[in-house]
Amino acid sequence: MCGIAGVIHRDKDRTIDAQTLVNMAAIQYHRGPDNFGYYNPEGVGVGMSHARLTIIDLDEERGRQPLVSDDQRYMMVHNGEFYDFQRIRADMTAQGARYQTKSDSELVLQMYPHYGIEKTVENLRGEFAFSIYDREEETMYLVRDRFGIKPLYWTETEHGVVFGSELKVLFAHPEVKREIDSEGLYHQLIQVMIPGSTAFKGVKQVPPGHWIKIQRRNGKLEISEHKYWDIDFPQAEAHLNVKDEQEYIDGVRENLLEAVQHRLNADVPVGAYLSGGIDSCSILGLSASVRQDPVKAFTIGFDDADYDETPIAREMAEMTGAEQIILPLSAEHLYDHFERTIWHTERTIYNTLGVAKLLMSQKVREQGYKVVLTGEGSDELFAGYPAFRNDMFLYGLDDLPENLRKEMQSTLAESNKLFKGAMLPREAFRSDAIDSKVGFTPTCIQNWMGCDGYARNLMNKDHQANINDYDPGTAMAEQFDESQLEGRHPLDKAQYVWIKTMLEGQILTWGGDRVDMANSMEARPPFLDHHLAAYAVNIPPQMRIKGPVEKYVLKEAMKGLLPETLYKRQKFAFMAPPAHTDKKKWNALMELMEEFASEEKVAEAGLIDYGVLQDMIKKNDDPTVPREDKVQMDAILNHVLGVQLLHHHFIENDVPKMAAAKAHELGWVA
Repeated sequence: MCGIAGVIHRDKDRTIDAQTLVNMAAIQYHRGPDNFGYYNPEGVGVGMSHARLTIIDLDEERGRQPLVSDDQRYMMVHNGEFYDFQRIRADMTAQGARYQTKSDSELVLQMYPHYGIEKTVENLRGEFAFSIYDREEETMYLVRDRFGIKPLYWTETEHGVVFGSELKVLFAHPEVKREIDSEGLYHQLIQVMIPGSTAFKGVKQVPPGHWIKIQRRNGKLEISEHKYWDIDFPQAEAHLNVKDEQEYIDGVRENLLEAVQHRLNADVPVGAYLSGGIDSCSILGLSASVRQDPVKAFTIGFDDADYDETPIAREMAEMTGAEQIILPLSAEHLYDHFERTIWHTERTIYNTLGVAKLLMSQKVREQGYKVVLTGEGSDELFAGYPAFRNDMFLYGLDDLPENLRKEMQSTLAESNKLFKGAMLPREAFRSDAIDSKVGFTPTCIQNWMGCDGYARNLMNKDHQANINDYDPGTAMAEQFDESQLEGRHPLDKAQYVWIKTMLEGQILTWGGDRVDMANSMEARPPFLDHHLAAYAVNIPPQMRIKGPVEKYVLKEAMKGLLPETLYKRQKFAFMAPPAHTDKKKWNALMELMEEFASEEKVAEAGLIDYGVLQDMIKKNDDPTVPREDKVQMDAILNHVLGVQLLHHHFIENDVPKMAAAKAHELGWVA
């Protein structure tokens, strides 16, 4: 896991400043503190840089990037992991290829000339973001993994294109403009983002499962986007051909075990995150069975019993013989690290779980670990969120008697009442555009889209006017591939929408890569192995959710290694206690608001209406306001603080100057 950066100019004779490339590596030092490299040959109009975290091939010089082919035709930088790379390397060596390193990154440098971009990417397995440049074709590719586990941003400037692993990497380049746009602001306030977008004007992400092709022709850059993979649920009628239940159970176990085995491969020790949920417990259980030595397990503990999962996590650690490290967190202290968290997430967060995970990754590094396995992706593949169960009850069980439907929905609401206003909507919300594209508005995005009124009112009047005719549902629906929705079962549609929006925009961003790599710590999610995903989408909906039981087939596949308490309980969402639940935490939030969202700071940023913000804060002291309303407002207040911090970190501060100072401090000199 590393950080990558690069520039391609329209004019190939235009020099790319070497120190700027090094500065772009330095500002993401946290992603790769072990060494750095850069390459900007004369007369090519392309430069790349890299900050390296050594995990595969610990030889610092041999694994240094950018990698350049012997004939100088190809250059590349890579962030992430390619699994099964030893087998591919051996196969290609037998065919005459000659590898110079033991790094998995070199696969692309050897495969691309032989197979081209399509077949190369098709054969890559893992989480990755990379760029490769073909000097003869004057073509650069920016490639991102299938689910978007690894980030990759790009933008156009006056002279070309700048790309990097994080927004701050782009902003370290003096030609990149830094401005929060109105639509970006709106989406930061409602939590759910348009796939491929950011909060900043003109700055984009390479969408998951895509590559961006940038080709220089006649002094111009032709930029095109290509999709190479999508989560492909079968047609609804295919689910009628149900196999024996045990066959699905065995298939899930077999595919998950293979995914875990691949992700235990590293030249450094590998640990595991452990909460009280089935996902992380499954990963730990399989890892402990595969490994010869005890697995180190890392657990977050909260001081609020309603949200704390350490009792089950402790039981799981004891069952597997894992060496468990528990990080106890006091609710009010999470806001002490909120500012730093936004610097790394580069987007707003609705809950301080992102802060807790950043502190956990810090603890992991303090213990001498660079790699952990995590449980992200299980809920997406096996329908684990309460919103999916709600959609199943509403749209996916045509033959379910109405009285039983109401009973199941009542049970769902009761078991998830803590999360109403966050994981479940406070009230139903419909989008005509999404209804038209999907057939209904999935529950998973209703809560956030239901923040529309709050968000618009909170925006500064100028920004508010800019989005007067803007429909977020239409913008979101346009990003959904209709061919992946037509004829699909309602549960498959709901999972597809979540994967396209909240998985990449939330779970894998402020809940994953960005807070893990903040401390130079690589997180590997076996559930997001695309071979496992290809198997999981064919599991009938009634075996993903069986009656009131989410992730039924996964539970049965892992039954033998789960604590009985966990096996029998319903899904419990993992999040930190909201600020309104604890007076000390609320005071900590208000202190940050006073520092970064004071009347003066709000006026300077020009993003938020201060009077509306104050009215919302006062509503939290009103005992007549329902709990679920406070849960939702709590999230929005976190978003307001977040956008103020985005302005502080990336607009108010001189980022190119900060990057240069960091490079000087590190001694990273071109």
